[in-house]
Amino acid sequence: MALLILKLLGRTLALLPEPVLQGVAAVLGDFIFFCLPRRRRIVLSNLQHAFPDRTPAWRRALGRESCRRLIETGLLSLATPFLSVTRLRRIVRLSPELSAVFAAHHAAPAASLICSPHLAYWEAQTSMALALPDPLPEFGIIFRPVDNPAADEWVRRSRERFGMRLLSRREGFAEALKILCRKGFVGVLFDQNAGMQGALTTLFGRVCSTTELPGLMAKKFDARVYGIFPRRRAFWRVEIGLQPIASDGTTAGVTLTLNRWLETLLAADDNLCASWLWVHDRWRHQDVPAKRFRLESKRDLLGPRETTVLPRKTRIWIRLPNWLGDVVMALPLIRALHRSRPDAEITLIARPQFLPLLEAWGVADRLQALPRRGPGYFAHFWRARHEYPDVYLLLTNSARGDLEAWLARCPQRFGLARPGRSRPLLTHRYRVPADFDEARHHQFGLWENLFRHFGLNTTPDLAPFSMGNAMPAQAIALICGSENTPEKRWPVAHWRALIDAFPDRQFVLFGTERDKPITAAVARDFAPARVSDRAGQTSLPAFARELRACALLVTNDTGGMHLANASGVPLIALFGPTNPLRTGPVFSAPCRILQPAGCPPTGGGALEALAPATVIGAVRELLAAPATGV
Repeated sequence: MALLILKLLGRTLALLPEPVLQGVAAVLGDFIFFCLPRRRRIVLSNLQHAFPDRTPAWRRALGRESCRRLIETGLLSLATPFLSVTRLRRIVRLSPELSAVFAAHHAAPAASLICSPHLAYWEAQTSMALALPDPLPEFGIIFRPVDNPAADEWVRRSRERFGMRLLSRREGFAEALKILCRKGFVGVLFDQNAGMQGALTTLFGRVCSTTELPGLMAKKFDARVYGIFPRRRAFWRVEIGLQPIASDGTTAGVTLTLNRWLETLLAADDNLCASWLWVHDRWRHQDVPAKRFRLESKRDLLGPRETTVLPRKTRIWIRLPNWLGDVVMALPLIRALHRSRPDAEITLIARPQFLPLLEAWGVADRLQALPRRGPGYFAHFWRARHEYPDVYLLLTNSARGDLEAWLARCPQRFGLARPGRSRPLLTHRYRVPADFDEARHHQFGLWENLFRHFGLNTTPDLAPFSMGNAMPAQAIALICGSENTPEKRWPVAHWRALIDAFPDRQFVLFGTERDKPITAAVARDFAPARVSDRAGQTSLPAFARELRACALLVTNDTGGMHLANASGVPLIALFGPTNPLRTGPVFSAPCRILQPAGCPPTGGGALEALAPATVIGAVRELLAAPATGV
C-alpha cells in the first residue's frame, strides 16, 4: 500500500505544472521554517555557528530558502521515475568541467571517486547520462536502501534506468571496489554525522564525526577524488558541477580536505549554501547526552592534522549557584570540563559580584552576569535564545534556574533531580539514587556524579589557583563572621583569646560589610598595626590576593573559607552546627577541620563549645609545618 501511494503521488507530481509545484514547495518549506520551531532553531543555530559574521537577516533568508529547497528536492525525487527523458534533459545539465572529466576518462580511464555532500537535488545525479554525448562510463553509487523491500526494488529500477548502478550499503562495498579496480566511477556521500564509526574532524570550526569511506577507497585504489555539487539554476533546473580534490592521498588527508572543500564551497556561494541541508544537524554526534562532556569517536583526526588549537565553537553554558562557597567548589569540575572538551566555549552565568574573581582565575571563556531581579529578569534569558547555546548545565536546584534555561531555548538542559523532584523543564537529568546519603557525601562528589553522568572522563584538578602576594606572609587571617547563619560564628571572646595567644603575630580580619560589628568587637583595644580590620573593604579578587599573602587563615564555615582554600592558603576551618563531610574545603591546599568535642562528623554541635585552646594548638602546628609551595 505504501508503495502504491508513493507511485500515485509521484505520477501526480510529474503531471502537475511546475508553477504549481513551485508554489507547493514554497508553502511547505515556509511551514517547516515558520511552524516547526525545533527545525527552525536547528537551521538558524547551524547557520549562526557556521557564519557568525553574517547578519541575522541573511541567516533567516538563507535558512528559509534552504527549507524550500528541501521540499523542492523531495518533490523531484518522487516525480523522477515518471518524468520523460525529454523533460529530464531540460532539468539536468552538466558543467563544462564535469563533461571534460568524462571525456578525459574515455581517453585515459582511471579509478575515480565522486564525493557528494548533503546538497539538495541529489536525484539529478542519476540522470547525468542524458546530458553526455558519449556513453556513461561504469558508474556505481553507494546508497542506503529503503527498509521496505518492494519500495527498495522500485527505487533501484527507477534510478538505474540511465546506466548508473545503485550499490547497497547493507551488502557491503565489494561491488564498489570491483568498479574501482576496473577503473570506473564510484559515487559516495561524505557525511559529517557518521557517529562512532567516523573520525573526529571539524566543519566550520565545530567538531563533527566524518565518514572516512572516501579516504579509505581513494587510498586503496590511488583513485582520483572529485567533489560533485548540483547547482540550482531555477525551479527543477540543475547544473551538476565537479571539482578535483587535491590531497596527500592518505585516508586522513582525503577526509580533512573534503571538509575544507565543502566549507569553501558553501562560504563562497550563497546559491550552493542555500542548497545545503541546514535543517539536518551535521554536528549531532556530540549531542549524545551520556557522552556530551567528552570527545569520542572511532578515530581522532583533531590536533596537528586539523589545527593546533581547536576553535571553541560548542557553546556550553553553566548556571552557577548563588553562594560563593558553592561557586568555588564547582570550579575543579568546570576546569576538568574545559580540558575534556577543547572545542567548547564555556560560559559561566553567575551573580555579578562573582565575575571579577572568575575572570581573574580564567576558568571560562565567557562570563555572563545574572540580571537584576525585576520585570526584565526573564526577558534577559528569552533574548539569550538568539545566542544558540548547545548545552545548559544547571548547578542550581530551583525552578527559577530551570525556567532561565528553558527560556534560552537550549536544546539540552542538564541538572540533577533528587528523589521526589521531577524538574520537568530539564531535558536530561542525573537522578540522585534514593539510597545516596547526602549527609555523608560531599557536595563536590554529588556534582562530580552529575558531570560523569553526562560523559566527563577527566579527573578534576584540585590544585589551588595562584593569585600572587600583596602583604607580608607573617600575618594570620581571621574570618570571624558568617553573614547568613549566626550559629556558624565562633564567639568574639574566643577570637580575642586566639589573638592574645600570639603576641608576636599580626592579624588581619576579613568579612563583608555586614560583618563589621563583629570584626570591630574582635579588634577592640588592639593596636591597628597588630590587628587590621579589613571587613567590607575588599573586592573578591582583592580579598583572594590578600588572603594569599597570609601565613594561614582561621575561619568559620563561610564562602571565604572556600575562597582561601582555592587560593592555596593553609587554613583551619571551624565547624559546629554545619556538616564538613558535605561542605568542607575541596582544593588540595593544607587544611585542618576542627569541631567541638563530642560533635558528630556530620555536624550538629554548638560552635561555642570549641575551646580556644584547641584552635590555638592547631594554629601552632600549622605554622610549624613545612611550607608546601602552594
